[in-house]
Amino acid sequence: MSGTVGTIDALAAELVVSFGRRGVVVATAESCTGGLIAASITDVPGSSAVLDRGFVTYSNAAKMEMLGVEEETLMKHGAVSREVAAQMAEGALAASHADVAVAVTGVAGPDGGSAGKPVGLVHFARAGRSGPTRSEHHVFSGDRAAIRRATVRRALELLMEVTA
Repeated sequence: MSGTVGTIDALAAELVVSFGRRGVVVATAESCTGGLIAASITDVPGSSAVLDRGFVTYSNAAKMEMLGVEEETLMKHGAVSREVAAQMAEGALAASHADVAVAVTGVAGPDGGSAGKPVGLVHFARAGRSGPTRSEHHVFSGDRAAIRRATVRRALELLMEVTA
């Protein structure tokens, strides 16, 4: 566990230094992580220069009201989907002063999974002011805490891939 936490801490510190040096500002839109991505960034001194805001949108209503996720998208694809993650990231970008936004929505467990959307499935999206929104998904293993840590780590990695 400490190795994972160290990795998250190291990634967050690297992000704050790198984004601070380049003047890149980030926003987060989180469902299954409940604010852990933003928290990992704010654990680092100097994070106020790179984190504009974080949205914790656990419910579908919050996703629609705070991020502009379309009800039709939720009904057609479900909250845990590539389409919803993309709309979350794009909504966070639109509702912030950030240059880039990352979004996550998934099934952290231990319950709530299905054959099509198993426990551990997480959809990610990263949206920027220029270029297309990038989406991906992963199926993580372990308990709820391990799935959430793996999600935070991958979200930070996605942000670190920003070159602008």
